[in-house]
Amino acid sequence: MSDPVKTEYHVSGMTCGHCESAVKEEVSALETVVDVQVDVSTGRVTVASSTPLDDAQVRAAVDEAGYELTGRM
Repeated sequence: MSDPVKTEYHVSGMTCGHCESAVKEEVSALETVVDVQVDVSTGRVTVASSTPLDDAQVRAAVDEAGYELTGRM
């Protein structure tokens, strides 16, 4: 298996551990995602996947969690 593709996004509106869990759960459910790291204090969401991600799918997952993906970092 090749090394995962890491992509960093900025997500606004996260303020607590529940926010972190909600975003992590929704983004982790995307096909090919192998790991999600969320830093609430900076709004950084780092996603590791086996193939490059479609930003629209990540945005939809973040929206489903109740937050806003504002772009890549």
